[in-house]
Amino acid sequence: MQPTNLNGGALTPRDRDILKDVILTFILTAEPVSSRSVAKHGQLGLSAATIRNVMADLEDWGFLAQPHTSAGRVPTRAAYHLFIRTMMEARAIPARERRYIEENLTGAAPADADQLMEVTSHLLSELTNQVGIVLTPTWGDTVIKAVDFVPLSGRKVLCVVISNTGFVENKVIETDEVTPREELVRAANYLTESFGGQTLREIRDRLLRRMDEERAQMDRWLSRTFELARRGLDLDQGPDVVMDGTSALLNQPELADLQRVRRMFETFADKARMVSLLNQCVRGGGVRVLIGDDSDLTSELDFSLVAAPYGVGDRTLGTLGIFGPSRMEYQKIIPLVDFLGETLSRALSDSFSGPEAK
Repeated sequence: MQPTNLNGGALTPRDRDILKDVILTFILTAEPVSSRSVAKHGQLGLSAATIRNVMADLEDWGFLAQPHTSAGRVPTRAAYHLFIRTMMEARAIPARERRYIEENLTGAAPADADQLMEVTSHLLSELTNQVGIVLTPTWGDTVIKAVDFVPLSGRKVLCVVISNTGFVENKVIETDEVTPREELVRAANYLTESFGGQTLREIRDRLLRRMDEERAQMDRWLSRTFELARRGLDLDQGPDVVMDGTSALLNQPELADLQRVRRMFETFADKARMVSLLNQCVRGGGVRVLIGDDSDLTSELDFSLVAAPYGVGDRTLGTLGIFGPSRMEYQKIIPLVDFLGETLSRALSDSFSGPEAK
């Protein structure tokens, strides 16, 4: 599709070449780009005066902005989106990086899926010098593989729930009376055999219906088993955000301002908003790029989010991505995020799921 300016007119090849040069230069230098610096590159064969006129037009059309009267120009959100859609030449992920990612995610079996989330966020940050983010699954939609109950002191019991993708959730509950270990084992085995392969939400709904329908006929042991399950299978546990690399951003020129640093850490501390933003990126599949005013969260810092879903089979479990200043190497980061989403999905499927999920 032919790119257009914000007034509906078509950008000429010359307009596009100059805009692309400005974007790539700004990504590399973090300094506003002047017409003279574009002319010095010598790739376009145009005079500084001609380039200056085109850059003035691109500013009028909303693709460039001038931070200061005497400064050069910087790309806008519209320019970055146009660059990603029509100008960007995505870089192939180097074979060395691909091997490194696969060795870390699929080479050695991790202790559990939560460890995979931490490894993935670290890889995202390490390979981009940005913040790596992984949104873990919503617990209520997780398919259960096994349930266990472990007696603690007094009437306290630890409920351990393991999903078919390796996520482990623990919750301490308190029973009405001390429950023997043998009875807890029997209850855990019953719940695992009866409800394994269903989501936590489905299990809770079935349990509540059966408790209402069969309360009069239910024997004491089954009644206590259902009560343990009701208390232990907690639907209130929402998704979590695993982040790595916040300190890496402190070396970025955009964060030389201490006020902006403070806002950045406040943003990262607001997990609920981070979860909401990442949940938006699950819809539709594929890599999504949010820049600046595309969302409240990216707008506050003039940051960008490049995100992709991960899952097992046809089930989407969560989102992973890169969060950082809008001046990022999209041609490198977009394919990297996509590859990490695919590799994490494969690692979860290969390491933890049964044959039916592959």
